[in-house]
Amino acid sequence: MRVFVTGGTGFVGANLVRLLLAEGYTVRALVRPNSQLDNLQNLDVEIVKSDLNHPELWQQMRGCQYLFHVAAHYSLWQKDREALYQHNVLGTRNVLAAARKADIARTVYTSSVAAIGVGPGGTIVDETYQSPVEKLIGHYKKSKFWAEQEAMQAAGDGQDVVIVNPSSPIGAWDIKPTPTGDIIVRFLRRQMPFYTHTGLNFIDVRDVAKGHLLALQKGKSGDRYILGHQNLTLKQLLDQLAEITGLQPPKRSIPACLPLSVAWFDEKILTHFGKTPSVPLDGVRMATQTMYYDASKAVRELGLPQSPLSVALQNAVDWFLSRPGFTQI
Repeated sequence: MRVFVTGGTGFVGANLVRLLLAEGYTVRALVRPNSQLDNLQNLDVEIVKSDLNHPELWQQMRGCQYLFHVAAHYSLWQKDREALYQHNVLGTRNVLAAARKADIARTVYTSSVAAIGVGPGGTIVDETYQSPVEKLIGHYKKSKFWAEQEAMQAAGDGQDVVIVNPSSPIGAWDIKPTPTGDIIVRFLRRQMPFYTHTGLNFIDVRDVAKGHLLALQKGKSGDRYILGHQNLTLKQLLDQLAEITGLQPPKRSIPACLPLSVAWFDEKILTHFGKTPSVPLDGVRMATQTMYYDASKAVRELGLPQSPLSVALQNAVDWFLSRPGFTQI
């Protein structure tokens, strides 16, 4: 039971690797030569250094029965368009081709609800829904859409590929952090005086990891499964964080036009003067949407766990506070 994992140094990947080891799998993890390996320290993992687009990647996969392709480039900055398509789309194409050549029996590809898009007027959508690609905000979402098309095409050509679409995971090992983790960090540092009217689907990251393993064991090739749990407004999430930490949640909201104006000026004007923008325009545009999802297919067909978000939030808070050098204002 040897598995090949890409993206093991990241948030979802680190939790998946830990689960696989606990379940008795032998893990071979692909890392870039300059990757930060903190999330894999002291784990019994075979490390191979290469990249998603390496023409001989299949040789690194030889001897493995299964593949979890979790790795993805995440950025909401418009300047990173080329890197997003290079890593997410072309990288996925190369990884799937390598898996075929290495005789990988089954691949679980980590897509995202970003590839599905947002329901009209903030309605809750499931795997049967698809936003037109031109309606997806930003090149990150578009790149995940096209990467998912690569996985579907491979499955259509007879390769055994199951697709999972995590929503917004919460928990430990969020090292970068992700946008959800950044909300928690800024809350802990009392850097969230206001909130915006938006909504997301949240899930314990350990349930996301379990969903990957269940997809390997029970998923149908060519199908996609939303790995999500609870739909909450941002205000509801912040109120839960307040209960856990004892900190005061923000009391006032701000209209979307204010952060949109700041982000537009940052990214369209300041960058021309060599300044580093502070707020990605696409990120603010996404925050004006309500992104709600229905994960009942994964619960019904895979047995996806639905652990309490309060536990996931507590784990995330404890992990961030335990990080060396983390300070609260």
